[in-house]
Amino acid sequence: MNTYLIIILALIVFNYVLDLVLNRLNLSHISSDIPDEFQGVYDADKYDESQRYLKDTTRFDQVSSTIQTPIQIAFIVLGGFALVDGWAQAAGFGLIGTGLVFAGILALLSQVLSLPFSIYSTFVLEEKYGFNKTTPKTFIMDLIKGLLLMVIIGGLVFSFILWFFDSAGDRAWWYSWAALTVFQLVLMYVAPQWIMPLFNKFTPLEDGDLKSAIEEYAEKEEFSLQGIFKMDGSKRSTKSNAYFTGFGKMRRIVLFDTLIEKHSVAELVSVLAHEVGHYKLKHITKMVVTSILSTGLMFYILNLFISKPGLYEAFGLTGEPSTMIYAGFIFFGFLYSPISLILGIFGNILSRKHEFEADAYAVNTANEPESMIAALKTLSVDNLSNLTPHPLLVFMEYSHPPVLERIKAIRKLAGSSPAPAEVTS
Repeated sequence: MNTYLIIILALIVFNYVLDLVLNRLNLSHISSDIPDEFQGVYDADKYDESQRYLKDTTRFDQVSSTIQTPIQIAFIVLGGFALVDGWAQAAGFGLIGTGLVFAGILALLSQVLSLPFSIYSTFVLEEKYGFNKTTPKTFIMDLIKGLLLMVIIGGLVFSFILWFFDSAGDRAWWYSWAALTVFQLVLMYVAPQWIMPLFNKFTPLEDGDLKSAIEEYAEKEEFSLQGIFKMDGSKRSTKSNAYFTGFGKMRRIVLFDTLIEKHSVAELVSVLAHEVGHYKLKHITKMVVTSILSTGLMFYILNLFISKPGLYEAFGLTGEPSTMIYAGFIFFGFLYSPISLILGIFGNILSRKHEFEADAYAVNTANEPESMIAALKTLSVDNLSNLTPHPLLVFMEYSHPPVLERIKAIRKLAGSSPAPAEVTS
């Protein structure tokens, strides 16, 4: 049997088993006792609901992967990729055109396979716990818009990379890396203005106490903004969030309307201070640089494997690799998964460190540690977050520290102890 095929199948099974083990460990880590920090914030019924939500979402993920993984393996072993390549080459569009057709068919098949699970997650699971606000029309429009963006943006990027690897020889991976880096930076600039508004409505925050408090804080921290915007997150879910986007003169703060509805002005300013902290402490720059370096590593390793006939033969394709290099990119993704996993772990470690630092920045500059803690607690309760995830799952997959660890760090910094709170209904 082809060595590449053995390795790839082993990696697929390994990833499936790893997810299964992590999920089982996480479920076994559930405790019916409300953590002391959340006594008076969670009532028994609401806390029980959060644990049922965790169990249901975890089991759904397990069922999804248990169905999709064998389908993926069967598609590989039974020659599905070779069949799709035959369809693509029959169109006679040349290397780039054939590559776009090949990738497009695979993307469409992947979308068809995942669609039932997406529908169930949105309209059954999230609906069951009162989160879903997505209408069928919104769901369909999101799907259409996402596909169009994938065709336009993804097709453009894929075409350039194919062109480089077809014409630039050994320098192709350098050119591809440079071009993708420039594209990512440009996208960071244009996305807030042109892409995000395709999915959500962004309105400038109206005048009032909140806007005044935010502007006062931003001025004190010498943090210039293009604007403070409210996003209609309630269009899809009752869950809430806030984020910082853009760079340079296009910096903007975005607050979900659901967040504004459920938090005090002091809490919202603390949340904003956390986002400002990410910028001031250069976390965004560090993550962008890390992403660029990771992309460079990926292209370098890709260049080592892209011309290996055995990689193509593992998926049932025969012939000169240079004539079907578009398939090599897809196949390489399977081989790259363990490196991606390791890089993801280190990326999450760095991200969790940044979250602690941004919390500390918010406490030191907004001077409202209890408001920051209250905001974290409310977010956790409203989103039915898991308060006690298994440490191994946190290490492997969490980009944010568990909320109890964040609160503990804030209290240590502020020198405070838990205060009594009213029970959330």
